[in-house]
Amino acid sequence: MKFTKMHGCQNDFVIVNCFDERVDNPSETAIRVCDRRQGVGADGLILILPTEGADAFMQIYNADGSKDTMCGNGIRCVARYIYDHGLVSRDRKNFSIDTPAGLKHISLEAELISVDMGEPVITSELPEAINVNGRELKFFGIDTGTPHAVFFVEDNPALEKIFSWPASKFASEGAYFETHERFPGRVTADFIETLSRGEVNMRVFERGCGETMACGTGATASVFAGFVAGKLGHEVLVHLRGGDLTVKVAEDDHCFLIGPALEIFSGEIF
Repeated sequence: MKFTKMHGCQNDFVIVNCFDERVDNPSETAIRVCDRRQGVGADGLILILPTEGADAFMQIYNADGSKDTMCGNGIRCVARYIYDHGLVSRDRKNFSIDTPAGLKHISLEAELISVDMGEPVITSELPEAINVNGRELKFFGIDTGTPHAVFFVEDNPALEKIFSWPASKFASEGAYFETHERFPGRVTADFIETLSRGEVNMRVFERGCGETMACGTGATASVFAGFVAGKLGHEVLVHLRGGDLTVKVAEDDHCFLIGPALEIFSGEIF
């Protein structure tokens, strides 16, 4: 199987062009290729598939083999791939990629890629109280094609040191958030430190992956949560462990995710 390794703000993926390749057992393949010691190493496996009504279809599988619906960093990688590898004409800077979460419109802006993520769906009270492993907390439930629980540090004193937690503690505590009974399909937990109305820090525990260096759907969910709560403005710079993303909230509440996507290497795995 030929593949390409790509990343968006160090949120990394194994990309397979299924216009040319075939993957018979994608869940098993995802577990194998995403393993960072015995495989290629990645947060997820993405298949680029032919489709009608769009330039390509993106299907993502998390590192644990679970099938997911949407990925903000992943779709930017797919957009970069299909443009650089000739699946769309080089004179096109605007095209579309279909996903299980719906059709997404892409714009290439020099080295950056902008994705119209659509209008997020609010899935909780604003905010909603929750007890996670003995901590009384407040979160905002936002769905951006995949479910998120957004926790603002300033609203949750029990999380005030979360940005300094070592990876081992973040991993063990993050599992309580991901698998909490409030979220029967599991959830990605986004932790936000508000710096100003236009700038935040973010740390994320993704369902099916654990801690990742960045999360595009999570950045979108977090900015939208802050926007509806009156904490954030229409354009916000999000600092993640792997780099920066920009999220813009339009007048119609559509959110635009803007950031880089880079190819690392290509290879073949048997």
